Amino acid sequence: MTGAVWAQKPGKWQNLYDGKSLKGWHSYQHNGGVKGWMVMGGALMTHGGSGDLVSNDQFENFELEFEFRVAPKGNSGVMYKVIEDPKNPTYYSGPEYQVIDDEGYPPFNDGGKMVKLNDKQKTGANYDMYAPTRQVAKPAGQWNKGRIVVKDNHVEHWLNGEKVVEYEYGSDSWKATVAKSKFASWPYAQPHARGHIALQDHGDEAWYRTIRIRTL
Repeated sequence: MTGAVWAQKPGKWQNLYDGKSLKGWHSYQHNGGVKGWMVMGGALMTHGGSGDLVSNDQFENFELEFEFRVAPKGNSGVMYKVIEDPKNPTYYSGPEYQVIDDEGYPPFNDGGKMVKLNDKQKTGANYDMYAPTRQVAKPAGQWNKGRIVVKDNHVEHWLNGEKVVEYEYGSDSWKATVAKSKFASWPYAQPHARGHIALQDHGDEAWYRTIRIRTL
């Protein structure tokens, strides 16, 4: 890990999920309540069709740790720097730590053509921007450990103890990559300092637990 990330002593860990309730979370654009998501077997989970779950608090420089699993053929994700905007969904503003069944996710329609996942769409990726440097995700149905570090625009994605993505948010290189992506005309393309954490409901069953964060 780069020295810049640990230039200052990090803050104390804060549990974003207490293991038994939905305290601290709300459904995106749902007036502070929660729709569909529930606590089951000690995990936050959705059966699909519930909409994204968003942290009440916003964060700027942070280290986020979480455990996750998806059902076979499932798709989800963890967004950060999310701006809650009634005109747009979470992923229009927030970069995404991809969570998906790398091996079993079926081909999907992309511009009228059926395609398979590319590396930028696999678990641990900064979705559609930066592919993971190695494939270390466990099979669908098994628990994985995720970690996101954001410090002074330096961003790292970790998966099962290995750093798999590293980039400089808002840099010229990042802007060039965004310009070539589907995000080019979205609020995503405008760098911003802080935002909410969001757990994505992509229509499939997904589980999250042991979610904690600390400021950097």
